[in-house]
Amino acid sequence: MKDSLKPGIRYEHKFLVPSSKTVPALYPEAEEFLAMPEVFATGFMVGFLEWACIKCINPHIDWPREQTVGTHVNVTHQAATPPGLEVTASVELIEVDGKRLVFSVEAHDGVDLISKGRHERFVINKERFDAKLGEKLKR
Repeated sequence: MKDSLKPGIRYEHKFLVPSSKTVPALYPEAEEFLAMPEVFATGFMVGFLEWACIKCINPHIDWPREQTVGTHVNVTHQAATPPGLEVTASVELIEVDGKRLVFSVEAHDGVDLISKGRHERFVINKERFDAKLGEKLKR
């Protein structure tokens, strides 16, 4: 981690929602999802917010040797977004507690605020993390 990794870092990330990021595409194996409206899926929205947080702090860690993994998500999904609209995530690093990072996050689709909340990530050493995964697979 670099000395520049401090609260107050902000980032804005934009994404044009395609049909492949809607509820029916989330788990195409599930007929329940296939029957649901074609709107930006909560699961993909959470991933989009994580993506924005990653982009926010990557310049402030020793990427790619150091990376971050999501450890906690607490967000609303308060408005539906159809494919074709551009969503914007606005994130801010609000706390650095050792390797634990806390972000304030929100997303807007140009019409409505679609999400607001907090997200936590943890800084990892990619090589050590992969080694632990390898050990887990051997069990």
